[in-house]
Amino acid sequence: MDYKSDMAPDSTAVRVALWRALHTRIDAFPHIVEDEIGLQLVAPDEAWRDRPDMQANATSGFRAGVVARARFVEDLVREQFNRGVRQYVILGAGLDTFAQRTSKDMSGLNIFEVDKPGAQDWKRQRLMDLGLGVPKSLHLVAVNFEAGDLWWEKLTTSGFNPNQAAVVASTGVSLYLSEEAIKATLDQVALLAAGTTLAMTFYLPMDLVDSAERPMLEMVLERARAAGTPFLSFFSPSKMQALALKAGFRTAEHVSRAELIQRYFMGRSDGLQPASGEEFLVATT
Repeated sequence: MDYKSDMAPDSTAVRVALWRALHTRIDAFPHIVEDEIGLQLVAPDEAWRDRPDMQANATSGFRAGVVARARFVEDLVREQFNRGVRQYVILGAGLDTFAQRTSKDMSGLNIFEVDKPGAQDWKRQRLMDLGLGVPKSLHLVAVNFEAGDLWWEKLTTSGFNPNQAAVVASTGVSLYLSEEAIKATLDQVALLAAGTTLAMTFYLPMDLVDSAERPMLEMVLERARAAGTPFLSFFSPSKMQALALKAGFRTAEHVSRAELIQRYFMGRSDGLQPASGEEFLVATT
């Protein structure tokens, strides 16, 4: 499939979907997430596993990071669902498949996937092509950021209730945004109803990354620049927490890579674990 037009997901969204599928195919049990629906949406050619960014050993840390952050957010959504929260917002949704994988056991949860109009149209069509459809609980919110669309306004017109608590997730996004754009997102989410939880990933500055992994991360940074999608923002955990508290969140916690390893990767036979660099902010209103 052609992913270069405006009517297609970003190359980063495609890569994430393929990494999630690759995890289920080559990594040892237990899998952190089981997700091949993204692979079905992408429908790559038969040689997709030969792509340079799919090399099993070279990219294992990044693959592990992708499935770890997905599992962490999905566990958080389930936890909040059990507490009565019925709204889940995914900023920069890409090819997320939570709605397709959990529709039966989380009845009543409204999922709002926010992304660019072309990517949303493409995904809607692919869901129809695959016979999965778009249930009433899934809202594909098209936001044209370049035209100045305000995501929270589009969210409200799509059925989101700002007076009820929600889980808001933004993973793998902040590194492509300016600090001002990140602050604007924090400011807006902090205005949502009491009991709302934000889970946002952020990237550490190079001096806080494990020294053994810096060469690989530097290579990734260079490739991102060459592809026209440079990494723009890096934060220490304390600065990220400070930004959230300044925005008006009641609490702001740092969930480290070490904590994710402790939670999901201990005792694995394949030694799989996330690469150093990406961490979580979990903030509540």
